[in-house]
Amino acid sequence: MFVRVTTDLAYRATSLGELGITNNSNRKIRLNEFTYKKGTEIYGENEPADYVYQVKAGAVRSYKLLSDGRRQIGAFHLVGDIFGLENGSEHRFTAEAIQNTTVRLIKRQSLEMVAESDAMVTRNLLSMTTDNLQHAENHMLLLGRKTSLERVVAFLIEMDRRLTAAGVIPLPMSRRDIADYLGLTLETVSRALSRLHELDIIGFVGSNQRQIVLLNRGQLANLDQQT
Repeated sequence: MFVRVTTDLAYRATSLGELGITNNSNRKIRLNEFTYKKGTEIYGENEPADYVYQVKAGAVRSYKLLSDGRRQIGAFHLVGDIFGLENGSEHRFTAEAIQNTTVRLIKRQSLEMVAESDAMVTRNLLSMTTDNLQHAENHMLLLGRKTSLERVVAFLIEMDRRLTAAGVIPLPMSRRDIADYLGLTLETVSRALSRLHELDIIGFVGSNQRQIVLLNRGQLANLDQQT
């Protein structure tokens, strides 16, 4: 489950602690930490949704395998993101560590118990659910209405908002991950990034080209607004 933990419009909880969930907030609550190696499954689709997770270090992808064997990534969960909070009793996606990743987790039952007696926690959980729905709607529109270049542009704008530090976007995911997130082929993503580089809109740092510098945010935004 994707949770946008920052916004320019209103406060959003960026940690389990800010939700009011800490080891000291209730004697019945226990937070645990686990580290998963790159490529390791954190939970699988249709498994019981007994825990809620937060990325402490690393990054996580949530995805479904389609009937023809293709993978569709629904969201990337980055440091600070809370995920795995489902409306039903089972997980709708599989969650997997993109790189060596440490997560904090709390029993869903404990979270619901605290929400029953704390209005702030209840409001924050509702806000997270709303953000998740908005992301799902935006992702659906991106896959259905945008060209391949526009999808890559939208992805870079999202990552710029969530990841940029010191003017550089340090992407933890591979181009294959990006392709499966955007519903494109690996070759199409590579061509789109190369085109943006030719237009001097982005630059690359490092040999693996996972560190991206946005040289012209205005032009990038214009490409996104043309849809």
